[in-house]
Amino acid sequence: MLDLIKPKKLNKGDKIATISPSWGGAGDKDLLWRYEQGKKRLEDIFGLKVVEMENTLKGTDYIYAHPEKRAEDLMQAFSDKSINGIFACIGGSDSIRLLPYIDFEIITRNPKIFIGYSDSTVIHYMCLKAGVSSIYGPSVLVDFAENVTMSDYTVNWLKKTLFSTEIIGDIPQSEKWTSEFLPWEVENKDIQRKFKMNNGYELLQGEGIVQGRLIGGCAEVMEFIKGTELFPKIDDFDGNILFIETSEEKPEPHFIEYWLRNYGAMGVLKRINGIIWGKPKDETYYEEYKHVIIKVLAEYGREDLPVLYNLNFGHCEPKFCIPYGVMAQINCEQKTFSILESGVID
Repeated sequence: MLDLIKPKKLNKGDKIATISPSWGGAGDKDLLWRYEQGKKRLEDIFGLKVVEMENTLKGTDYIYAHPEKRAEDLMQAFSDKSINGIFACIGGSDSIRLLPYIDFEIITRNPKIFIGYSDSTVIHYMCLKAGVSSIYGPSVLVDFAENVTMSDYTVNWLKKTLFSTEIIGDIPQSEKWTSEFLPWEVENKDIQRKFKMNNGYELLQGEGIVQGRLIGGCAEVMEFIKGTELFPKIDDFDGNILFIETSEEKPEPHFIEYWLRNYGAMGVLKRINGIIWGKPKDETYYEEYKHVIIKVLAEYGREDLPVLYNLNFGHCEPKFCIPYGVMAQINCEQKTFSILESGVID
C-alpha cells in the first residue's frame, strides 16, 4: 500500500530551485530566453523566489556528460532548508543515469515539493522509494514559459495543488488544448500556439465509482525503471488508480500493447482499481490506443476495470497536476475524475 509523506505547501515569497535532471537545454544560449520567461512567470504569477542550482544552466553538453552533477543538484536542493520546492526545467531521456548517485535518506528526511513530468517520472519514483509524495505536473520550459501567456487552466490547478491544503476536488477537462509544435526561437515568443476544442473525457470501460491512490507516469519512462530498485513493489499497486500518458515520441500502438501486457504479466493489472489515460500527443493514435487498451485488459480478465481516457496531463497543454499517493476517484456514470485529498500540508 502506498503511504507517502506529503510535502508542505508553497506560499508567496517562498524560495524554489530549478534543476535540469535530464536534458540541459535550459542553459543553452539559444534557449536561455525561454528559461528566463518561465522563471519570470514563477515570480510574477506565483510570487516565488527562483534560484538555480549550481549546474542547472550549464547547457546540454555538460549536463549530458555529468549525471553525477545533476544528482548533486537534486540532493542539495532537497538538503537545503531554505528551498521550499524543486521544479524541473524540462524532461529528456536519461534521468535514470542519476540513480547510482542518489541518497534516498536525504529525500526522506527533507520532504518538499518536486514537480515535473515526462522523463521526470524517474525522479518521482526516487521520491516514491524515499516515501515522499511528489507532483506530476508542469515544467519550466514548457508550461511556465508558454508563448504569450500561461493557460488559466494550468495556473488554476497549480495554485490548487501546490499552494492550498484544501481538497483538490473534481477536475473537469479544459475547454481547449494544444500540442502544436512551434520552434523555441526568440522571434516566435509573441506567437500564441493554436488551440483546438476538447471533446470530453471518454469512458472506455467500467461502471460505478472506484477510488484508489494515484501512481503512474509517462509510459515510455516507466519502461526505463522496470527491473531497477525504483520500480514499486507489486503490492504498491493494490487498489490504486494507475495514470499513464505518452510522450512526443508518439509510440506506435503495438508498443502500448507490449507495455500493458507486461503490466499484466507482472500482476499489476489485476491489482489496480482503475486507469486514467492522458490525451495522446497531437491526438496521434487516439483511436488505436483505445483499441489496444481494451484488448490487453480483456486478455487479463479485466473487462471490468474502469478506464477514463483523454485527460489533460502530461504531454498536452494546458494540464492539471497529479500528486503521487493521494486518493482519487473515477465516476463511470458521470465520466468524471476527482482528487479526494489535498496534495500538500501546512
